[in-house]
Amino acid sequence: MSESFLVGGKAVPRGRFPHAKVVGDLVFVSGTSSRRPDNTFEGVRVDALGVTDLDIRQQTRAVIENIRDILRAAGADLSDLVQVTTYLVSMNDFGGYNEVYGEFFDENGPTRTTVAVHQLPHPHLLIEMQAIAHRSRKEEGPR
Repeated sequence: MSESFLVGGKAVPRGRFPHAKVVGDLVFVSGTSSRRPDNTFEGVRVDALGVTDLDIRQQTRAVIENIRDILRAAGADLSDLVQVTTYLVSMNDFGGYNEVYGEFFDENGPTRTTVAVHQLPHPHLLIEMQAIAHRSRKEEGPR
């Protein structure tokens, strides 16, 4: 049996897919960005002249926090992650991304794959992550 769900208070997906799907003890989190519910992005500053400053550290932190919130809605947490796949628009951002990632996880954390992609669904996005968690608390489900 499986159950897909959206999490209230989070940005609505820009397509017809859930934030996550729970299958047995596994939680599959869809690709998640730093997009806020109002469709703005964490880690993006645009000045009065339209000059854009994108911050990989802020975006990475926001993505991981968004994943944490989605997992909590499924009765899991970041400590339950077993696999993370990260998509970076530029490998030049790897250092900043890796630095923030290390604030949340160490060598005992999830396995990880990081790849560079041509682009993401919005030009202000530098990073997107998807994840799989193993939920050890069966009695809890999506809320």
